[in-house]
Amino acid sequence: MTSLDWPALMRLGLRQLRLHPRDFWALTPAELALMAGLEAGAGPLTRARLNDLAARYPDTPKGTPHDNAHGI
Repeated sequence: MTSLDWPALMRLGLRQLRLHPRDFWALTPAELALMAGLEAGAGPLTRARLNDLAARYPDTPKGTPHDNAHGI
């Protein structure tokens, strides 16, 4: 997995898209990519694309045990 370029993403969201910081931080990387036009023409969200997004943006880093402190 490649790391995200946070300064560039923040410039995009806060300056170009003029999002309020609260709204920027509430977005998922996929939502921000869609707003930026990076996912244009990608088609519908299929199981394969969902799996790709889950692999690219995992909830927990690879190789670490899942923290089940919230009972989920």
